[in-house]
Amino acid sequence: MLPTSACLGLPCWKLAYGSGILRHLICASLINPHLEIFMKFRLLGNFAALSLSLSATSALAQDTATSNLLDRYSGLEITREGPTIDAELAQKMFRRGNTYSNLQRYEEAIEEYRKAISADPNFANAIRNLANIYYFLERFDEAKPLLARYIELEQQANAPLIAAVSTLGELERQSQNYDSSIQYDERAIALDPDNDSQVHIMANTYNNIGRADLAIRIYRAGIAAKPENAFFDRSLGRILEQEGYVEEALEAYRSAASKDPESDFYADLVLNLESRLAR
Repeated sequence: MLPTSACLGLPCWKLAYGSGILRHLICASLINPHLEIFMKFRLLGNFAALSLSLSATSALAQDTATSNLLDRYSGLEITREGPTIDAELAQKMFRRGNTYSNLQRYEEAIEEYRKAISADPNFANAIRNLANIYYFLERFDEAKPLLARYIELEQQANAPLIAAVSTLGELERQSQNYDSSIQYDERAIALDPDNDSQVHIMANTYNNIGRADLAIRIYRAGIAAKPENAFFDRSLGRILEQEGYVEEALEAYRSAASKDPESDFYADLVLNLESRLAR
């Protein structure tokens, strides 16, 4: 014979079927008091699981809603001008981007960095990291405007800024945008005056493509940044002489000789050119 409810006189299976598992457990506890403790723990476990599920669902919904908000606000347009939407959210997306980048999941990192920039258009570190990924992936046309934006925002003459300026100058040279590249190259020299090799690389690149005028500007920028470097004067003199500016070349050779009076090489350059002019 099936047990019945003391209060309703109905079989307990009907209570469970008609009103759910909770009532079934209550009915069972009325019949068998020893089940009461089990029922309490079972109910607590069910409620805890339900609470965790709701929390996770809520967090996911919140992230999705936030992402949708950013999409609607700017379409993740990184060149958007306007106030910061949410700096805290931008930091969160930035950290996610860093995580994906460290895992070499670059497309996901790109998405997170773009969201961070959309939330805070002046987030220089997110702009720089996104530019670095594009550069690494050789998506140079996408990297260049980001590098330019980072250079505009960064106020400290630090290593990332130096790298950004130098890289953008190089990319613009490769794209044959010389009116743009020379400006970044001159700034890179001023920011990193001890980097002699970059000066010669830049100048030789310009000279080899027939832009001696830009090579001359590069060496003059090098001399301004590091006046004691006699070899810059000598290199400037060589290009000036090559282009027919002989008297200016002589001045450059004399400057090199004065900076390094022990050098016979510089002294000979001066004597030889003076002899040519004296003929």
